[in-house]
Amino acid sequence: MSDRFMIYGATGYTGKLVARTAKTLGMKPLLAGRNEARLKSIAAQHGFEYQAISLDEPEALDAGLSQVDVVLHIAGPFSQTSKPMVEACLRTGTHYLDITGEIDVFEACAARDEAAQKAGVMLMPGVGFDVVPSDCLAAHMKTRMPDAVELTLGISGLGHMSHGTAKTGVESIGKGTRIRRDGRIVSAKKPLRREIDFGQGAKPSIAIGWGDVSTAWHSTKIRDITVYFESNPQFEQMAKLGAFMRWVMSRGPMQRALKKRIEQQPEGPTDEQRREGFAVLFGEAVNAEGARVQSRLQTPEGYTLTAMTGLEIVRRVLAGDAQPGFQTPSSVFGADFITEFEGCTRQDLNG
Repeated sequence: MSDRFMIYGATGYTGKLVARTAKTLGMKPLLAGRNEARLKSIAAQHGFEYQAISLDEPEALDAGLSQVDVVLHIAGPFSQTSKPMVEACLRTGTHYLDITGEIDVFEACAARDEAAQKAGVMLMPGVGFDVVPSDCLAAHMKTRMPDAVELTLGISGLGHMSHGTAKTGVESIGKGTRIRRDGRIVSAKKPLRREIDFGQGAKPSIAIGWGDVSTAWHSTKIRDITVYFESNPQFEQMAKLGAFMRWVMSRGPMQRALKKRIEQQPEGPTDEQRREGFAVLFGEAVNAEGARVQSRLQTPEGYTLTAMTGLEIVRRVLAGDAQPGFQTPSSVFGADFITEFEGCTRQDLNG
């Protein structure tokens, strides 16, 4: 195999950003995806090779992956695209990375841990903003409170979304708010709220079924995990939906209507919006006696960070820094991995 990697899904908003960033870093990915015309255009801009490959063509997918050591899978929704890519990676011995934030995708990858170990393949979903900063923060909280039984993560500063991110949110409507209790992923019976200080005073925050409900457990084994987002009107509206309305909005006709509306919005944040944006993450670990430690982490804007962390993990894996089986970012690279990136600063608030 050659010492290079594939970006699959290079024609979407995040895929184009990652390809552009790869060019500035001197990396030479093989661009891949379904739409040959769009691939050709993007590849020509950067002088990259490209290959049109559909995920429902296993032989073509295997042939494409046989040319690389690592795939950075960016084509969502990952609930539909992750499985065929993971299976192809296991067949071809290719390390699998993606940028999902979907709980079910993390759990599906974790279920393939034994197969991945036998194949000598690392499966590491969530190498972007979902979930590198929050996973590293979770691991840091575990280090600060080794006997923690409860982990709270909070996220602020998520502004403009890409089409893919918004569609993933639409697809999760029917699942309600998922949390982890006593080691198991469950749906909250009612909206969960709390005040979180992201650095400018306490802000109302609401629980969201974020990927760390899965990954933070695998990274820390803390049994109770809840993820909150700083509240906004959209989150509040979703929280107020009853079970029947969630069911209605999860049906095909409503899903198609909502996704059509998303397609009419801007593709994602502009370069200026990304430059000006940033995110703040909050972590809190509590032990059985009620002692608690808290930390904050500031990062660049989410899509910018995704390109940074995703490509750095590709670079490290190509250099041999990979562990076969299902892995989280912190399990391989450590809790301090996120602090190595420009614009990422972590502060311990007590203890």
